[in-house]
Amino acid sequence: MAVFDYASRIIDIPDYPEPGVIFKDITPLFSDARGMAAMIEDIAGHFADQGITKVVGPEARGFMVGVPVAYKLGAGFIPARKPGKLPRETRSVTYELEYGTDSLEIHVDAIQPGDKVLIVDDLVATGGTAAATACLVQEMGAEFAGFACILELSFLNPRKTLAEAGDHELYSLIKVE
Repeated sequence: MAVFDYASRIIDIPDYPEPGVIFKDITPLFSDARGMAAMIEDIAGHFADQGITKVVGPEARGFMVGVPVAYKLGAGFIPARKPGKLPRETRSVTYELEYGTDSLEIHVDAIQPGDKVLIVDDLVATGGTAAATACLVQEMGAEFAGFACILELSFLNPRKTLAEAGDHELYSLIKVE
């Protein structure tokens, strides 16, 4: 695995998108060629010997991380999109947010029984999106390998929520306490 100071490429933006929130801007990491390469090498390297056949990335920044990880693993990439964004028949999952619900959809033929799936996103906060995506993957008959992200907001205790989707690893490059 590459040795890289990921945290040095994350910029804190206070009071965004609302007062009291410190937004973690990961775009400087994406704009740094060495940082981007190290990130993909680290995540893909961690799961390299697990037989991953598909990588699922939740909309939208999960696409930016998931596609190069899938390429590096020799796996296919599956976008998990907001309702109405995919052109063919989909399977969906609805999950709870702090103030309401949200949904994600995957094409019904994108994941097959026997696939081994890794879910990759830029950030895991409360774990709701990742856990819901994992449930959808498992409902579609695939074996679920685990979660990977750049940032884990561990102070929000996402591992508790993720444990509800089963005993699967969460591999994160940076943990924010």
